[in-house]
Amino acid sequence: MSGLLGKKVGMTSLFDANGKQIPCTVIEAGPCVVTQVKTIEKDGYEAIQLAFGEKKESRTTKPMRGHFAKANTTPKQYLAEFSRFEEGSKKSFGEVLDVTVFQEGEFVDVVGTSKGKGFQGVVKRHGFSGVGDVTHGQHDRLRAPGSVGASSYPSRLFKGLRMAGQTGAKRVKVQNLQIVKIIPEKNLMLVKGSVPGPKGSILKIERWS
Repeated sequence: MSGLLGKKVGMTSLFDANGKQIPCTVIEAGPCVVTQVKTIEKDGYEAIQLAFGEKKESRTTKPMRGHFAKANTTPKQYLAEFSRFEEGSKKSFGEVLDVTVFQEGEFVDVVGTSKGKGFQGVVKRHGFSGVGDVTHGQHDRLRAPGSVGASSYPSRLFKGLRMAGQTGAKRVKVQNLQIVKIIPEKNLMLVKGSVPGPKGSILKIERWS
């Protein structure tokens, strides 16, 4: 299997055999239900659809209720497709997957949505240092971007110029995170390092390849 859906629980740390502290992110990985199996003959490509997180039936549309009923499961909150498979790892329709699809020591990629920070200036967004001291009458220039372009030529700004704007709330993939510990009875996995998003955010965990 190529991955699972999960939820970020928080951060903690472990100590290795040499007493070195390892910062870890705690992820609740699964259980996920295979709610659809896509094939080349029917859909034009191979993939499986996983569902994660409970959802009230009253908040679920009738078509989606039928979709989940086919897989013999309750309505779920989140759906995602996985299209990469190892040899002999394809899953069947309605199968329930948990954190045991992974093993301690292997590497995974984690995809999530980073924390949104709203509209920010160039100092916070890009690390600018501002124009400078409050001398020579510059009383409001400390966090300003400064000059942004020439005048008569080219009479415009080039695309990609770093300016103020929306910061965060973007889809981010962090690659090659090592699984330090797995707690199967609680569906928890601890990966070395940090992953995008706040506590409680939904993550897509893919086996590294």
